[in-house]
Amino acid sequence: PKLHAMGWTRQQAIDWMRHNTPMADTDIKAEVDRYIALPGQALAYMIGSMQIQAMRERARQALGKKFDLRAFHHQVLIDGAMPMQLLNRKIDDWVQEQKAAQGAGT
Repeated sequence: PKLHAMGWTRQQAIDWMRHNTPMADTDIKAEVDRYIALPGQALAYMIGSMQIQAMRERARQALGKKFDLRAFHHQVLIDGAMPMQLLNRKIDDWVQEQKAAQGAGT
């Protein structure tokens, strides 16, 4: 099978990952096979990762030195899986709560 947009063979994808990641061979082969069999899952994972990173950066900018990475991660994980739109709203609400608490503490 060809590896989607790049048109790579399985071996080309394995070779690329060997050269560009620190992963073990067995992990590389498992990842490449997952990308071949379930490209939508890998895409959804990456989009989610990018959106969570963007939320984290927004929160960090809004809260400045008061940003707590562990507290942010707690907010992302505490309620389990949810639609990204809902998580965005939840994090925005959390940022506003943190800002209000900062104002109350000064």
